[in-house]
Amino acid sequence: MPSFKAALSKPFAKYVAKRIQKWSSRPVETQRKVFEHLISNAKYTAFGKDHNFTSIASYKDFQSNVPIRDYEDLKPYVERVVAGEEDILWKGKPIYFAKTSGTTSGAKYIPITKESMPTHVEAARNAILMYIHETGNAKFVDGKMIFLQGSPILEEKHGIKLGRLSGIVAHYVPKYLQKNRLPSLETNCIDDWETKVDAVVEETINEDMSIISGIPSWVQMYFEKLIEKSGKNVGDLFKNFNLFIFGGVNYEPYRAKFENLIGRKVDSIELYPASEGFFAFQDKQNERGMLLQLNSGIFYEFVEAEHFFEDNPKRITISEVKLSVNYVMIISTTAGLWAYNIGDTVEFTSLKPYRVIVSGRIKHFISAFGEHVIGKEVEQALKEATEGTSISVNEFTVAPQISPEEGLPYHEWLIEFGNEPKNEAVLIEALEQSLQQQNSYYLDLIKGKVLRPLKITKIKKDGFQTYMKSIGKLGGQNKIPRLANDRKIADSLHQLNLTK
Repeated sequence: MPSFKAALSKPFAKYVAKRIQKWSSRPVETQRKVFEHLISNAKYTAFGKDHNFTSIASYKDFQSNVPIRDYEDLKPYVERVVAGEEDILWKGKPIYFAKTSGTTSGAKYIPITKESMPTHVEAARNAILMYIHETGNAKFVDGKMIFLQGSPILEEKHGIKLGRLSGIVAHYVPKYLQKNRLPSLETNCIDDWETKVDAVVEETINEDMSIISGIPSWVQMYFEKLIEKSGKNVGDLFKNFNLFIFGGVNYEPYRAKFENLIGRKVDSIELYPASEGFFAFQDKQNERGMLLQLNSGIFYEFVEAEHFFEDNPKRITISEVKLSVNYVMIISTTAGLWAYNIGDTVEFTSLKPYRVIVSGRIKHFISAFGEHVIGKEVEQALKEATEGTSISVNEFTVAPQISPEEGLPYHEWLIEFGNEPKNEAVLIEALEQSLQQQNSYYLDLIKGKVLRPLKITKIKKDGFQTYMKSIGKLGGQNKIPRLANDRKIADSLHQLNLTK
């Protein structure tokens, strides 16, 4: 017999699905309204005055007045906000800063305003409600739920609270879920990731877990510790665990490993949250891609990735995007980010409605020889090469080897296997075949004997965790880049003696 809470969730899910269908079926009109709202509300901010917002009457005007920026370019404005000034990027002051670790700029402070904060919470809630609406399954709301996330302890700067986004969002969990939610506040506040995971295992091992959520690499660590302590696979330990919610990375490289750890298949929901906004979530179980959130105070622009680094690359709105093109996503938001490059690349898998996959990072690619290999291609190659085999992969990254001791240069795949290949040469051949089919530049370089086929370097068990710990980035929202155009990570793995 379903509980009152489970029974109530179904009509609520139906109501939310109708509202989502309403804006997603009118995408261009929805985005036009968001654009007009953003411009009219920021006219008299410092940024609005500096960029002639009072004279912006069209998207073309916006393009002329507001250049694409990354965090470094926006930093002078952000610093004024951090210093306590009002009406700089958005009306008034933000209510939070989401603190992230920048690669070039040290800590980044991403503003979250009174207007933008609810969109983070609603999108996460709506992802679950759309799942209930589609499947009719609401039993899981009666079980325990775990969200592996950052510490909810917040600092304060000039009256504005700051912390990790996942820690900020933890303060907004609805009351009706609080009783079901694990881990405890005390455990959630543990800073050291390994200590925290051990405490989470202790708290959850005897509970009826129904939803587990987090970045796959860190959930994997939690699962492995559960199995080590209980001697059971996760599916036997948590008999009602049937929904895995994840974001941050592509799940496909982990799927086989997870099914092995769980002992059965479970449904999953993919999310696309970031400190800068909650951009998309999986709205259908059998559709590829995530529904782009066009009604969440975010105005989207797109630039074809292969032209991004040209002078004045062409910027387009959703009305002009095409399927299967690699785009850099640019956003303007009610948090006061303007024509802001978040660094992600996306591809559209559907235009009715607009659904995307994250194809990689604009800075994460290999093109040491002009091959333009991106994250999506290496993930797809690994998926195709291991499908139908017993091979499982815990983690991997790819780097160019430009100056080998002998022979032609090559791409080095550094892989931590859960279950190793019986024949490495067969795996290499399958990876090569997939990459060459996906990427004609790479194919030409192999054929032209500029590059030789890839090499695999096996990484010791927990080697990537050891590496992340060595650079102070174990746990939280941190993740290994799938590939890089330099050898910084690859050389560190070798130097730390983490290769087999």
